Parts: sequence; structure tokens; C-alpha cells
Amino acid sequence: MGALLAAGAAQAQQAVNHPDPQDEPIAAESPKPFPDGDPSAAAKGVSVPAPVVTEQSPVVQTIPGMPPVTDLHNIYSEASGPDKLSPVVAHDLERVYVPNLRGNSVSVIDPKTYKVVDTFPVGRSPQHVVPSWDLRTLWVTNNSEGHTDGSLTPIDPVTGKPGKAIPVDDPYNMYFTPDGQNAIVVAEAHRRLDFRDPHTMALKGSVEAPLCEGINHAAFSVDGRYAIFTCEFGRYLAKVDTVNRQLLGMLKLSKGGMPQDVLAAPDGHKFYVADMHADGVFIIDGDSFKETGFIPTGLGTHGLYPSRDARLLYVANRGSHMVHGPRHSKGSVSVVDVATDRVLKTWPIPGGGSPDMGNVSADGRTLWLSGRFDDVVYAIDTESGAMKQIPVGAEPHGLTVWPQPGRYSIGHTGIMR
Repeated sequence: MGALLAAGAAQAQQAVNHPDPQDEPIAAESPKPFPDGDPSAAAKGVSVPAPVVTEQSPVVQTIPGMPPVTDLHNIYSEASGPDKLSPVVAHDLERVYVPNLRGNSVSVIDPKTYKVVDTFPVGRSPQHVVPSWDLRTLWVTNNSEGHTDGSLTPIDPVTGKPGKAIPVDDPYNMYFTPDGQNAIVVAEAHRRLDFRDPHTMALKGSVEAPLCEGINHAAFSVDGRYAIFTCEFGRYLAKVDTVNRQLLGMLKLSKGGMPQDVLAAPDGHKFYVADMHADGVFIIDGDSFKETGFIPTGLGTHGLYPSRDARLLYVANRGSHMVHGPRHSKGSVSVVDVATDRVLKTWPIPGGGSPDMGNVSADGRTLWLSGRFDDVVYAIDTESGAMKQIPVGAEPHGLTVWPQPGRYSIGHTGIMR
């Protein structure tokens, strides 16, 4: 089992000499990303539908402002299908947005025709397309690998067109606290989490994680009080207090050494962690922050996505242990039964491939994944495993499928609740 390092977290922070992120100036007025008005700002007054909590669904004491948990056994219950689409997304285009890391662009796919209908330039090194908490903006995280000109490019989901980019330091990935009050920009190169205004992206404060080399993906607890982040190059997980903005502790995994995506189980207490070197998924008790199990899946385990009913976990195995892998690797997708944590079936990519990041369609019938090193996107039938391949730009990464069912987004490629 991993070793919990909570007691030494504060000392570790002090031992590493990092610039104080609080010194970053906050502009009195941030630039408007859209010329005709900011759809995020315009949606500030939009209320998020909150279903009634019944006696059969005990109340979870969430952080203030977080929509209620309506099903104690399934935190994804309000994102279970097309009937759960919010009125906020009623006029949004049905599209798949694909950030092309080396192409410095976003490819836009019509999911009905499986064709690319648009491609537009964005900032340097786009990593993920992230739906905002209020569902009104899709943010492209351009972390500008090896440079200092990182930015966030907003996409208006009604038109599918980009707006004016906002300069932001090293936005590899982005999440939103479940109360909607903060965007968490994952500054991977700096081993830092920047809490920002979710609309203007003005900096509020930061959490340093000096032992978390390659900090990148996250998942939140059932009540929103903490999040678990993966440390891609350090074999660690980091647990963060989302309310007080504090590093709570570090957990070293027992094997592997390249944790990637992390997803909360339907109960919001157990967490799944994909590890590209361990070739499988670690099971973590989030509350006690201890490793409790492991599921072997396939070579280069990378991405994790729940089915619409949250009974299945789709696991993207990238087919290689390398950060920059070869084309036509032994990539596959494993289907895990969440009730038993056992692999039910595995779908190999025909001819080889590199399934990476993505999401499930609103009806749950199609799993969309980027083919990272093959410059394609896979559209996978979730019943049969049959696949279509759509050519896109150079090195597609964290694509999002939009619109998604749910009341709000906690970020990444559209993890909805």
C-alpha cells in the first residue's frame, strides 16, 4: 500500500523555493473573450435545476452553494441520459471538439455524420476542451509546453466558434469546484493549482504541491470538500482541501509510477486511478486516502469514463508506456463492471491505435476517444465495440462531446453531475 505523507506536506511545501503565486497581479477588468458579450458572464444569473431530494435519498452535507446530491449511491444520477439535458444547453450545437496538441488547433466533428465540419486555430499546445461549471462556455486549455504564453480560448457552444483568448499561466487542464465558485487551473509544469474566478479567470489563490511532479487530472468527493489529483511523473496522488485551499496529503502508489486520469466512483468516496505504467486501475478510498485494490486492464492505461447509468467504467488503454508513443500501438478499451470492479470485455483498436481522452455521447451509445498518436478520433459503439475512425489534426488530446446531460460540469472533458 502507498504511504500517506500528510504530516510532511507542509514541510515539503516550505522546503521547495517557489515564487509566491499571490504576487501575480489581478487585473481590475479582464478582457472579454467574445466580441458580442461574454456568454459565461451572461449566464451568471442562470439557475441550475436542483431536483428534489427524497426521503429515500439521504441528504449529503455538501459545501455551501453546491447543488444537492440526489442519489447517495450515484453522484452521476443527474447526468444519466438525454432527458437530463439542462435547459441551458437547449440551443447548443451537437458537436465533438478535439484539441490538436501539435496542430495548435481544434477540430470540430458533427457526431451525426462523423465528419469534421470546422477547424480553427487556438493557442500553443491545446490540451483539453473543458466545459464550464455553468455549461455556457467550452474552454480550450493551451498550456504552451516549454513556453510562457499559456492561454484559455473560449468557445461559444451555441455557434461553435472561438472567442478572444485570455492569457493564463500554464493551463494544462482545468476543473471547477462543485459550488461553481472557482476554476482550478492545473499548472502542471509548476506543480501548482491556481484557483481563479470561473468567468474572468482572475487569480484568487494557489495551492503548491511540490512533490506532485506532473500534476494533471482530478476528481471530487461526493460532498465537494476535497479533490484527488494525479502526479503523472511522480507515482503520487495529492489530496486537496477545496474549501480552505490546502494540500492535505500525498499518497505514493504501490507500483506503476505514471498515474493519469482519476474518476470518482458513483458513491463519491471510492476513486479509480489509471496508471500508464501499471497497465491498470488503482482503487483508492478517498476519505482515508489509502490504496485498496487494483484492476489490470491493458497496456498504457490512461483515460476513465463512466457509462450513462454509471454501472460501467470505460478504460482507455493507450497501447504504450511512452509519453510520446508510436502509431498503431496495442491500444484497447476495457469495460469494467463498477459493482464488482472486474473487466467484462476488452475492445482492441483494429490495426492498432492510441485511445486517450474523451467522453460518452448524451444517449450513452457512443464512446468518443482521441487517438493520440494516430491523429484520429475513435467513435466506439458501447454495445458492440465497433469503431469508426475520423482523421483530425496533429496529436489530438482531451476532446469533449457536447452537449452533455447534467446540472453542472466539474471540468476536464465534461465530467457532469
